[in-house]
Amino acid sequence: MAYRAHHPMWSFDPLSGEGAKKHGGRFNRPGCAALYLSLDPTTAWMEAQQGFPFKPQPMTLVAYEIDCTKIADLNDEALLKRLGFSSQDLACAWEAMAAKKQEPATWQLVNQLRSLDVAGILVRSFASACNANNQNLVLWDWSDSAPNAVRLIDDFDRLPRTMASWSGSKPA
Repeated sequence: MAYRAHHPMWSFDPLSGEGAKKHGGRFNRPGCAALYLSLDPTTAWMEAQQGFPFKPQPMTLVAYEIDCTKIADLNDEALLKRLGFSSQDLACAWEAMAAKKQEPATWQLVNQLRSLDVAGILVRSFASACNANNQNLVLWDWSDSAPNAVRLIDDFDRLPRTMASWSGSKPA
């Protein structure tokens, strides 16, 4: 089971990696879609808030069933060392580096993992107030079927299906 908290406006497309593709992230460069998930609801909330100093805003919390193969566990220091990276590389200031047109070590690591046909990673959260117990799953290759199946849990069809459902107006 994995979770994702996001802006309610985007709840019509909870399996999209388009936001990450457009803006990039710690473990994906702009142009590469990624689905950032957390292994517990609290971590998902912390990831969505990213330590912003303002009051928490509404979020849609979504749950997923995950059945993916070829996931690299980046909590494994020996694996990181074999790949030529360290846990310090994972914690790099990727946004500041990208803003300076420098390639973050995490993007280099992802390039290497994707060339090995790895579909995603298990990695600690680097969100403010999180620690090694707060775990994320980041996927670059996912679909609704094996070997990298991600299934949205919405048994009662509560999520909207199109952007048209978002009016921005308050219910009567």
